[in-house]
Amino acid sequence: MTRAALYARVSTVDQHPESQLLDLQQLAIHRGWEIAETYIDRGVSGTRTRRPALDRLMADAARHKFDIVAVAAFDRMARSVRHLLETLDEFNRLGMEFISLRENIDSSGPLGRAVFVIVGAVAQLERDLIRERVRSGMRRARFEGRRLGRRPLDLDHAAILRDRARGLSLGQVAKLHQASRTTIRRVLAAVPKGVPQAGSQVPENRRPETAA
Repeated sequence: MTRAALYARVSTVDQHPESQLLDLQQLAIHRGWEIAETYIDRGVSGTRTRRPALDRLMADAARHKFDIVAVAAFDRMARSVRHLLETLDEFNRLGMEFISLRENIDSSGPLGRAVFVIVGAVAQLERDLIRERVRSGMRRARFEGRRLGRRPLDLDHAAILRDRARGLSLGQVAKLHQASRTTIRRVLAAVPKGVPQAGSQVPENRRPETAA
């Protein structure tokens, strides 16, 4: 049996999502769906980026806990056209059907499939435009002689070696030089073999070995 997820949202706590859910439940009965889960965001504006129920729905969609997502209207789910495109593109990528009652969009039908194709094309175009803007910015930065990426740390390698040699732990050395433990390990690993590090004893007045 086809599993359906129903999503409803109301902007204020004194509003009730029951009217949205009633229409969606009747649609599920008419289509013979099993309602796998009902997700409700109460008192949540559509402009908010994060919504508890919608976030949970998207996480469950990625786990394929249902086959169809049904809403009363586009604006109940998406905060903007861009958000709607991203959401529908994600459903399309997961092979999941989507139905919006008010707009009469059903991805299981020819028109709905056409909408998904258009949505996917627009979403891909948006990704390509963003990627090209990033590349263009990097090319301009190089042309202007600006450094790309994080500025390298200006570390006193000799001081790091001395601090380790006098018995400081990695954490203490890292804190003292305002660097990560990984960076300190990298500095120590670059020390040539034979140079004493922490814990090693250098014998005093050591005589060179003579050949037998």
